[in-house]
Amino acid sequence: MSVTLAATAGFCFGVKRATDEIEKLRRDQSVKHIYTLGTLIHNRLYVEELAQAGIRAIGIEEAPKIAAASDKCGNTVLVIRAHGIPREDEAVLQTLEKKHPHFHVTDMTCPFVKRIHAIAAEQTDAEHTRFILLGSETHAEAIGTLSYAKGEKAVFSDAESVLKYLKEHEDDQKRLIVAAQTTHSVSEWKKTQKYLKNLYTNAIFFDTICNVTETRQHEAITLAENSDCMIVIGGFDSSNTRKLYEVCAERCKDTRWIESVRDLGDKPIGGRISITAGASTPDGIITEVYQTMSMEDYASLLDESLKTIHTGDIVVGTVQAVTDKCVYLDLGTKQTGVIEADKLTADPNAKISEMYKVGDEIKAFVVRVDDKEGEVQLDKLRVDKDAGWFKFVADVAEDPIKEGKVTAVVKGGLTMDIEGYRVFVPASQSGVAKDGDLSALVGTTQKVKIIEVDEAKKRTVASIKSYQYAERRAAREARDAARLEAFSHLEVGQKFKTKIKNLTSYGAFVDLGGVDGMIHKSELSWKNIKNPAQVVSVGQEVEVYIKEIDPENHRISLGYKTPDMDAFAKYAAEHNVGDIVTAKIVSIVPFGAFAEVAEDVDGLIHNSRISLERVDKPETVLSVGQEVQVQITEINTEKRQLALSIRAILEAQKRAEEEAARAAERAERAEEAKREAEERAKEREEMAPYIAGSID
Repeated sequence: MSVTLAATAGFCFGVKRATDEIEKLRRDQSVKHIYTLGTLIHNRLYVEELAQAGIRAIGIEEAPKIAAASDKCGNTVLVIRAHGIPREDEAVLQTLEKKHPHFHVTDMTCPFVKRIHAIAAEQTDAEHTRFILLGSETHAEAIGTLSYAKGEKAVFSDAESVLKYLKEHEDDQKRLIVAAQTTHSVSEWKKTQKYLKNLYTNAIFFDTICNVTETRQHEAITLAENSDCMIVIGGFDSSNTRKLYEVCAERCKDTRWIESVRDLGDKPIGGRISITAGASTPDGIITEVYQTMSMEDYASLLDESLKTIHTGDIVVGTVQAVTDKCVYLDLGTKQTGVIEADKLTADPNAKISEMYKVGDEIKAFVVRVDDKEGEVQLDKLRVDKDAGWFKFVADVAEDPIKEGKVTAVVKGGLTMDIEGYRVFVPASQSGVAKDGDLSALVGTTQKVKIIEVDEAKKRTVASIKSYQYAERRAAREARDAARLEAFSHLEVGQKFKTKIKNLTSYGAFVDLGGVDGMIHKSELSWKNIKNPAQVVSVGQEVEVYIKEIDPENHRISLGYKTPDMDAFAKYAAEHNVGDIVTAKIVSIVPFGAFAEVAEDVDGLIHNSRISLERVDKPETVLSVGQEVQVQITEINTEKRQLALSIRAILEAQKRAEEEAARAAERAERAEEAKREAEERAKEREEMAPYIAGSID
């Protein structure tokens, strides 16, 4: 037996950088608490070791509470995982850092992942590009990367899925921007690149698979092709380890994926053995496996372990005989393995003789060892259930979102049935308010996010609240995307015919096709109004135009009033200072009265212009609703003000009366002078004969 260890096995640069930083923080006496945002690396054993040391992995929803606690407990460091986080989560953390001086964020996102973030942000736009990422859509790295891309974007695991998607969008002319998750399969990336280059000449490719990943995969392929057994070490939730296992399994029939030396099992291994490990596998675990496999008596130790079978063991036997009631197995020992029909299948009508034949291998759980009878009672269903459990765990690693039925209220929370497994939901994660009625959820089907899996104890903890948070975030992202798309088609001056959606005290809102616009109350009318409801109502159709666009704050200011709606301007154009018009008193204030001279056109009659006499209280002279004759004394088009005067008319009337009196007096004096002249003429006429006779 020969054992070869891959030169590239173990921590990559990004993972080592993150783990080194954690060790540095653990030695820093000034740091009171350390957390990681998400699991720092995808290795369960390492994450459990951190948890035992008090370094817990949290979700973004816990960050505000932890940041607030740092105000009292002192320096708290939150380390961003190597796979990175979404852009929105970064913004949340930046805000918390500014608000809480003892809360610090250390970004350990792998530089190779950061590069993909930069590509997604800089190479995409909302209108002209389509961003394609090769990877796993549930992987933290993919989720974070997509948050930086603008416009159309999607994640696919293989070339066929990409081509199917693009075929559905072949009519548009958007430029393709294509990148890959750092841990993606190199062969799948090359295949995708080859297909797309032949079909899309405008595609731009960014080879973002980590060079360490590529080298590791190439070395693993070479080793697998020349080995009788291939051992792949790494976490079952590690994407790059899964890719290693897949490329090795394609080339070496006996390929085994383990997390630690304990997973090697009892199946003998011989011949040429090669070992590789994922980028998140600690050196200590790799060394332990390599040293164990390299022991000279390892094969003999395995043989010895097979000679003694104990209750609770998992064994693999070869079928020696089959009846309708049971099967008999050769276990490689002196005992014969026996599996009763009800321990083989849950189907009571199944025919065992049709299910198995001599030579088949069966994996089973040892229920009881009877050395006297030379029999070992076995249970295959128990192993199947365990296999189902590990499949469930693997599925959770790929996609933590599950759906199940709430079965009961228990101490501290709820239990759910998810795919046949009992899952616990803490009360704090139920989505029900504190001291609320948890029983209202019993019997309902709920979607949850699996937040903790203890494989050894087969214990699973889920959160309805985290799923709801993720759903709200997805809905928010969808709304933001729709809003950005809508904003991209808007421009200042653009006109719309739409309907009033709702009213507030300061304005009216309308729908502009996926985004709201606001007509401020000052834009609804040329006159001052207290409430938009004075002018428009919900459901009313209006024609508006865009005055201002603020995409950063998602605000669109709209105009509604037009010059032809300006009653004041129209009135001012048709009247002049000095015109006398009829006005109706509409309100009285301490300094005068406002009078309506036309619809929507008011003017002020100041106290000093109400009467010829001094007026201190206008209500003693005027009343609301009273019609009066006024003279326009000033038209201020800039300030949109009219000055009116009753006194000017009264003064004109007084002047007219005085002038009339003076004219009458002058006429009377003229008449009197005329009479006097006539009398003098008559006297002269009467005296004329006498005057003439005296002359004679």
